[in-house]
Amino acid sequence: MLSRGGKKNTLLFEFLTYHGPKGSYFGYAVDFYLADSSSVVIGAPKANTRQVNVKEGGSVFYCPWGLSQSDCHTIEFDNEGDRTVLLNNTEHQVDFKSHQWFGATVRSHGDTILACAPLYSWRTEKDTPLSDATGTCYLSAHNFTKFVEYAPCRTGYCQGGFSADFTTDGKVVLGGPGSYFWQGQVISAAKEDIIKAYYPGYFIQSVESQIQTRQVQAKHDDSYQGYSVAVGEFSGDQVEGKSINFHWPKSWKHFYLQMGSYFGYAVATTDINSDGMADLLVGAPMFMVRGSDGRLEEMGRVYVYLQRGPLSLELLLPHLTGTQVFGRFGSTITPLGDLNQDGFNDVAISCPFGGEDQQGLVYIYNGYSEGLREKPSQVITGQWAAGTVPASFGFALRGAKDLDMNGYPDLIVGAFGVDKAVLYRSRPIVNASATLTVYPTMINPEEKNCMITNGNNKHLSCHECSFVRVLRVPDFQVEVQLDSHKHKQKGAVKRALFLDSQQPLLQRSVTVRHGERVCNHTKIYLKDEKDFRDKLSSIYVALNFSLDPKAAADSHGLRPILNYQSANVVEQKAQILLDCGEDNICVPDLKLVVQGNRKEVYLGDDNSLTLTFNARNEGEGGAYEAELYVVLPPEADYSGISLTQLTCSYDTENQTRYLSCDLGNPMKSGTSLWAGLRFTVPRLKDAHKTVQFELQIRSKNENNSHSEVVPYKLEVVVQADVILQGVSRPDKVFFPPANWRVTKSYGVEQDVGPAVEHIYELVNNGPSRISHTLLELRCPLSVQGHTLLYPLEFSTEGPINCTSDKHMNHLHLKVSVSHLLIRKESHSLCRHLVYNCWIACILNLVLFLFFQSAYKQYVLECLARYSVEKMPYAILPRHAPSGHKKVVTPVVWNKPDIENSVPLWIIILAILAGLLLLALLIYVLYKFGFFKRSLPYGTAMEKAQLKPQAASEA
Repeated sequence: MLSRGGKKNTLLFEFLTYHGPKGSYFGYAVDFYLADSSSVVIGAPKANTRQVNVKEGGSVFYCPWGLSQSDCHTIEFDNEGDRTVLLNNTEHQVDFKSHQWFGATVRSHGDTILACAPLYSWRTEKDTPLSDATGTCYLSAHNFTKFVEYAPCRTGYCQGGFSADFTTDGKVVLGGPGSYFWQGQVISAAKEDIIKAYYPGYFIQSVESQIQTRQVQAKHDDSYQGYSVAVGEFSGDQVEGKSINFHWPKSWKHFYLQMGSYFGYAVATTDINSDGMADLLVGAPMFMVRGSDGRLEEMGRVYVYLQRGPLSLELLLPHLTGTQVFGRFGSTITPLGDLNQDGFNDVAISCPFGGEDQQGLVYIYNGYSEGLREKPSQVITGQWAAGTVPASFGFALRGAKDLDMNGYPDLIVGAFGVDKAVLYRSRPIVNASATLTVYPTMINPEEKNCMITNGNNKHLSCHECSFVRVLRVPDFQVEVQLDSHKHKQKGAVKRALFLDSQQPLLQRSVTVRHGERVCNHTKIYLKDEKDFRDKLSSIYVALNFSLDPKAAADSHGLRPILNYQSANVVEQKAQILLDCGEDNICVPDLKLVVQGNRKEVYLGDDNSLTLTFNARNEGEGGAYEAELYVVLPPEADYSGISLTQLTCSYDTENQTRYLSCDLGNPMKSGTSLWAGLRFTVPRLKDAHKTVQFELQIRSKNENNSHSEVVPYKLEVVVQADVILQGVSRPDKVFFPPANWRVTKSYGVEQDVGPAVEHIYELVNNGPSRISHTLLELRCPLSVQGHTLLYPLEFSTEGPINCTSDKHMNHLHLKVSVSHLLIRKESHSLCRHLVYNCWIACILNLVLFLFFQSAYKQYVLECLARYSVEKMPYAILPRHAPSGHKKVVTPVVWNKPDIENSVPLWIIILAILAGLLLLALLIYVLYKFGFFKRSLPYGTAMEKAQLKPQAASEA
């Protein structure tokens, strides 16, 4: 079955795909057949046939070439099954055609097709069930009107037809690598003599012109002569027919270079350097190459030998070496003829297991006067990824025949793993050349000779220059593009436009006849210098020509392509006149001085930084597109400009962050500029002890365009500001507490004494972090043998971990408030993490009631010390923070002295004495009549006179 397809980007070929029976290995061997009509013949060595009792006998398919779809059909070389002979009235089977791989070798010459079955078996001895793989071949002659068998190896194990070829005059050359204990042999006979000698029913026939190699000494066993054969003229007698195989004359050196490389697996002959003598190509598909890691990798190699004289072959260097591991580069080599019509023959080399998915590759190499070019002009990739069986695209190749009669040779590629063969048609080659002239080559911006109005009614002053193009293209339509900005300038500003299109690109299509010269003239104009930035770079004009994709195809339905060696891009340039002397070359002398407001940065801080710079141009000419280029370290960020106004842009290139600030266009000679840039450095890491900015002045001048790079280095410092604070609650304790009574059993903390709470606060004001700090608290637990303090428990706030080796609250008192720790008799220990925050240790103590009158006032002193043991950085701090804090609690005795107290009986006695004295005084006064006083004179009468009046008033 024939299906159509193609790849638009194929350099030299379009293709048709032929399909064969599934599992038949269709495509194992291929060749062209151009006798009666254009067609191809394709071997399928595992195909089933109509032969009786023969399994997978193998077939050869005839696939005609035409515009309409047609099915491939088998060529009936042999319809007979296994054959027998009658000996002593008994039938004996003499040959075995199952699994004989008929079609594994297929070659054509004129109206003759040769097809071989190298695994065909023949019973070589009587009365034995054993058989040898002697191999056999069939010839189809006179356009399939006559079929003859040719089996010259029925006298022993041979595998005749394992390889085969035709000479130009029609001689058959067969290779039989199994002969003579694998010494192998090559057999040759004229096809006319083979046809003449054939007689049906005769198994062993004598061909008159047959010649063959003979058995030699046993040291040549396992030489496999005939494994692959190719024909060419190498003897100097102008008679072709010498086969090239494994048996080399001793004078031919350097042929076998690496053990196990399968050197000679494929051979081909063609004149690649066009000197009139056939050259030789030898494949070694299992050649090993040592990789970058020192290991050997199977890449494959092809050796090219140029014939310099009779039996004189010169090895061409360097060798063609594959690039695909296990790709088997060099498995098949076939001459292609002159594909690109440059006078030198080309070749195709297969890599059947190459490609990303092992889909197979075919490389096209072009010949030239020195041999074969090192790089392929085209790589054809198979369409089918490797499945259970690799597609083996390229296992079979055949070229150098013009199937579609368009004057260019074609190529057929077999892919037996998917039972397909692909036909690649060579496309017509167009050779073209072009020249470009730009005038004037120097544009003076001050000389304006035209005015352009754009769509916004803005007038642009312009400067004219012109170009001329010349093309030589044989009878094909060409598309020409002119680009005034092929070299993109900064910001992609279009400085020059074409007058015809008012765009930086001009595109035209022209038709050029064979041998015709086409010239054209147009103008470009330069914008006003205010409208673009780049005033220094030359204006490049590029002429790019290509074949018009809309042009009609040729009579064979193929579109031509440009020769890949043609230079289809031509460039010229024009310069802008500058104020830089007669040579128009400005040479600045750029100087840069950098200062900063700090020399060190701290881990954990934002680290605000200002870099002040002085940029000067002390040269003879201006610095065009001058910029301050600042490379920022990964730890820094740009935050702004100070001192003066600059235009700066912040960008990233190849993971490098940089700042570019415009210093002038041009930055004229004598310019001195002061400015400042602000940065922060927040992302410091302890992997580096320094952070470095790099500053440089850059311009677009060709000479002395950059200043020296000025580094500004900052030291990375670890520093922490730690503060320890402490307070007592209450700040003074009065002893004993109110309503306190003595008890011999303690149930709650109030039974012991008044509570005292010490709070210690540790604060890290940064900027760096602290990972391990020791805080130690010391308080007296006893005084002069008397218990002073009773530790209850501890409480914490913040990322702190406190421990104690003394049991807290050992009397198990009922606690009413949260408390902290005491460690041993004299101090407590806190270990903790500090991350720019504060922590607090709360120490809760209870004073024992042991004070006597001698201790009317006591000051409780507790001491806290801290030391930073570790900071989480590889960089060590300059100073390890440490310090201490003393917290005091005055204790005041407020009970009256026991020595000055009055006994109770004295108080009672004093009360009784006072009462007795008062009674005696009352008695004396009574005796003197103090209590018997008389009324004054007239009182009674007055009362009597006044009584009525009072009554009436009432």
